[in-house]
Amino acid sequence: MEFNESVTKINLARSFAAECQAGARYQFMSKMALQDSQKFLSDTMKTLAKNEMAHAKVFYDYIIEKSAGKCKNIAIEAGYPFENPELKTSLLGEAMIELSEAQNIYPSFAKIAYDEGFTDIGKTFDMVARVEETHHRMLNYLGNLYKTGNMYKRKVPTKWKCSVCGYVENAKEGFKECPLCHAPQGFTIIDMEKENTEINC
Repeated sequence: MEFNESVTKINLARSFAAECQAGARYQFMSKMALQDSQKFLSDTMKTLAKNEMAHAKVFYDYIIEKSAGKCKNIAIEAGYPFENPELKTSLLGEAMIELSEAQNIYPSFAKIAYDEGFTDIGKTFDMVARVEETHHRMLNYLGNLYKTGNMYKRKVPTKWKCSVCGYVENAKEGFKECPLCHAPQGFTIIDMEKENTEINC
């Protein structure tokens, strides 16, 4: 199929817009986390924002390449989320958006791309879906910890490491303030991959 007449072209444009918006929302959330002295959470959201913008760039590049310069503007109509920007609710809200992208949106876009003969784009949608599944798990895990006030509390002793000076301590609760450099608790690193084997970072 001719790319400029394809549904895949529209889906790439929709995906580009969605990933750009997700990247922006995650940067907003990063600033909110920092205002709450949650440096680790802020850094995590910055990383997710960077991931989303990398996805956007891949989609953008496909449009530029495949349209061969014939596509100057793409009119798209789609719903995009505008949720309450409170960190306690938005982390879990974003987790559900990521899940929808992973299980519904990108797999359906991949199928259309395969059906239209754009195998490379189909594979890309599939790969992005896998990343969004990981984002869902991370956001769901952190969102539940943050909402319940258990960001730095565990049932079993856990290794807590200060991201500023590297001090390490094993305890059920992360130090309120680093005993070595006095950085606030929110600067303590959470090893999500070790704590939650379902998260494949």
